[in-house]
Amino acid sequence: MGRGLAKLLILLALVPIPGLPLLAQSKDQPDQGFGPIDTSAPVIPPDKIVQQFAAKESEFRHALDNYTYQRDVRIQTINDDNRVDGEYRQVVQITFDSNGRKSEHVTFAPANTLERIQMSPADVSDIEQRLPFVLTTEDVGQYNLTYVGRQKVDEVDCYVFDVAPKVMEKGKRYLKGRIWVDQKDLQIVITSAKNVPDDMRKGHEDLSPPFTTYREQVDGKYWFPVYTKADAELHFSGGSGYMSQDVHIRQIVRYTDYKQFRSTVKLIFEGQDVTNNTGQPNNAPANGQQQPQQSTPAASAPH
Repeated sequence: MGRGLAKLLILLALVPIPGLPLLAQSKDQPDQGFGPIDTSAPVIPPDKIVQQFAAKESEFRHALDNYTYQRDVRIQTINDDNRVDGEYRQVVQITFDSNGRKSEHVTFAPANTLERIQMSPADVSDIEQRLPFVLTTEDVGQYNLTYVGRQKVDEVDCYVFDVAPKVMEKGKRYLKGRIWVDQKDLQIVITSAKNVPDDMRKGHEDLSPPFTTYREQVDGKYWFPVYTKADAELHFSGGSGYMSQDVHIRQIVRYTDYKQFRSTVKLIFEGQDVTNNTGQPNNAPANGQQQPQQSTPAASAPH
């Protein structure tokens, strides 16, 4: 197991049934227990740090596209007695088909018992794309990044940046909040933020509460999302024929079982695997013909 963080938290976005809730504040305090922030200027200029970690995030995005893993989503509503009164649960396996194309398969999905809120297309998109936030070279130009300082999280020394979209184009979703970047590996290790914008139209409110996502180094090189949690009040305004209400939600997303996908071609000569041979076998025929054999795509555990 590689380097990791002890704490793990995050959140999803939800839309209420007409007449029910909007976000008030998170009950989680993701920076509690973190070391003090050193606000002095870093040795490396902040814009250079951004350039370097965005390039590393681009590498990670490409690497992640070659991994299978499991995503376990649990969304609960909590009543005034602090008891769960509704739950959405879905476990998805992200795999590859026989042609090497990435695909998702639902492996567990009990009946949805949420009544005071309901899932929207934006929620699904947030779960798949923005909760495991990756800020690549291709995307960093959409955001203003403000250097906050340096801070130790567990045993990891981090640069801290505030992130906000420069412009929010209609129909697009963005992230606004704070990221912690490992000073050594130059990758995001924590994201504490909110997906924006919210839809505030009465009767159509689609609200996204703040979330925190933690990553862990699972392959000895890249930091992968491992845990996402949120605990917050959603406040939905009233309207004609219905009253405003608050809904306490708790959301957890777990990312597990990362395995690198490899599709290989083996060269078999007289029953022997000569794929990695740099030269021609001594007893190979003059014309050098060898029979290729397609192996079954295999997933090997990272070390």
